[in-house]
Amino acid sequence: MFLTPILTAGLLFFSSLAQANHTVQFGNTTLLGSLSNNVEFYGGILYAEPPLGNLRFLPSMLKSALGSPTFNASSFGVACLQEFIPSSSEDCLTINVFRPAGLNGTESLPVMAFIYGGGFLEGVSSLYPTTAIVAQSIGQGTPVIYVSFNYRVGVLGFPPGREALARDALNLGLKDQLAALQWIQDNITIFNGDKSKVTLFGESAGAVSLAMLFLNSNLGRFARAVIFESGSPSATSMFDSAHRQSDWDNFVCAVPGCAGSLQTSDSIVCLQRVNSSAILTASTLAWAESNEPFPWQPTIDGPIGLIPAHPFSLIAEGKFTRLPFIAGTNLNEGTYFATPLVNSTNMIRSYLIANYTSPTVPAQQLSSAIEELLELYPDIPALGAPFNTGNDTFGLSSQWKRFAAIMGDLLFISERCAWIQAASERGVKTFGYLFDDPGAQPIAAPNFSAPPPPQGTLDEIPYVYGIVPLFGGTAAAVNLSTHMIDYWVSFAMSLDPNDGLGSNQMLFPDIYDHHPTDDHFQGPAWSQYTCDDQHLLQLNSVNLTMIPDDYRVEQMGFINSHAEVFSL
Repeated sequence: MFLTPILTAGLLFFSSLAQANHTVQFGNTTLLGSLSNNVEFYGGILYAEPPLGNLRFLPSMLKSALGSPTFNASSFGVACLQEFIPSSSEDCLTINVFRPAGLNGTESLPVMAFIYGGGFLEGVSSLYPTTAIVAQSIGQGTPVIYVSFNYRVGVLGFPPGREALARDALNLGLKDQLAALQWIQDNITIFNGDKSKVTLFGESAGAVSLAMLFLNSNLGRFARAVIFESGSPSATSMFDSAHRQSDWDNFVCAVPGCAGSLQTSDSIVCLQRVNSSAILTASTLAWAESNEPFPWQPTIDGPIGLIPAHPFSLIAEGKFTRLPFIAGTNLNEGTYFATPLVNSTNMIRSYLIANYTSPTVPAQQLSSAIEELLELYPDIPALGAPFNTGNDTFGLSSQWKRFAAIMGDLLFISERCAWIQAASERGVKTFGYLFDDPGAQPIAAPNFSAPPPPQGTLDEIPYVYGIVPLFGGTAAAVNLSTHMIDYWVSFAMSLDPNDGLGSNQMLFPDIYDHHPTDDHFQGPAWSQYTCDDQHLLQLNSVNLTMIPDDYRVEQMGFINSHAEVFSL
């Protein structure tokens, strides 16, 4: 899948970790870490009991001790069981801590904790090489600690169906995330972290996860700020537990010896007895049979659950945590979610109805909404995504560019608009961005006969993690990466991306009385998004500037005014 290139970068980073005698005392256990670029690493630490056997399909159980005098924490733990990453395992609920080397024990540093994406089907914390963030924070005099962790994905993390609801087995991946956040609160002080200054950030499904947890008032117990990269609470079509019952049934039937358990509503007990290989094989088969591209997803789990109702309605009612946040998207989010096989209006219409509409909407209302949506996105290549690419269709049908524009706006852009506007209206301190750097190199793309299109989902990640050179980025792109890391670190430090330290002190000469010598670095302060000032920071190495949040405003308004149709 599309995380493979980041895996390569992550492996390059992992291979650079140097073994050394760096230790932290974790209860009765001495953690043996490693060092790279003046950053200490402690990884693969169990934060929950391994969800094996009778614990499979149960909420994670927090683990407070490792039970051994020493623990080799010099490497990451394995990925949670999934199809696309080799050597994955169910014994995977581990956490990693990166901190500046040489702390004297009296420091108490802000914490940045990251949740990975991958469509809730794949992903692992070791994909993301982190040294640059911590090293750059040290260099600008505002050191932070970085934390990442694994959570269950696929059917093991997000089982659907009535039995999962009855057994409190819905949204297990989100519950893993909450357990990891509790571990941070319980233990980050031993790494010189300040548990009252935790900023959470995530990308794609990781940002969606955080956004859904944002709908739970308890999130304030774990963090004081959040950064959402390409994800909002309603960025995935949301249904109740029964909606994907057929996917669960197909999965159970594909597990040898468990098909009969469906008749007794006791299938989870049967599934707890089989091996991981059988689970993975059955999950892959059920996914292939599903009518949806992402069948294992977060689910509405009722009034006392993590997701009590459709996120869009909760947002409209103001039922979300009041924490400062940054929320942004990439210019062409939809290019990775629009199948390159699309070549007609009928195919787009059928795909949208099958995957992104509510089954409870009357047929006439549904048909009318879909037709109006299609009218708002005409089959004109110059208006499609990737945007600003004229009539180039990258070897595909012009309908693909049309479909990519719809998918990006439906799943990402419109929801970011609604999310940040609703929060700012209620006095939440918010900042918005649009990433559209022309120097961004596509991390992944469908099978194009021509060069792949620019700027899509994931493409900001090399910039946030300081690995632009690994993807062939230009010198200007490397400079933008430096600024972006400074913005992120500044927000974690002060709840404001404009602390004027590091490279960004050159961005604000009027504010900080600094006079840059290179015009490339000049640009505006990142202004707060408010009801009266709806502007985004355009993250572009050629033109870093504030822009109005008014692009495709008619399309955004239509999608958000039909949230019930699109099951947002």
